[in-house]
Amino acid sequence: MALTVEDGCTVGQALQSSGVLAELPVPDLLDLSCGVWGRKVPPDHLVQANDRIELYRPLTVDPKVARRERFARQGAKKAAGLFAKRRAGAKAGY
Repeated sequence: MALTVEDGCTVGQALQSSGVLAELPVPDLLDLSCGVWGRKVPPDHLVQANDRIELYRPLTVDPKVARRERFARQGAKKAAGLFAKRRAGAKAGY
């Protein structure tokens, strides 16, 4: 969504004027972090021209735990894992 704001606008003001925060439930609003182009910034950070403002939610599952559970469901089959599809005659892991 594109939004035009005045010079000197902060990330927090831009989010308020966009109306995105009004759509979120209050508990989610308290857990959100914001960033510009993938870098976490405070809400009082000044917006520059063509900045991409992002909202970050907390993770619901630890990625390491999710990977472990996925592997346990998949099992240690020959067709499972990162290098399951090998070319004929290729070295292991490539």
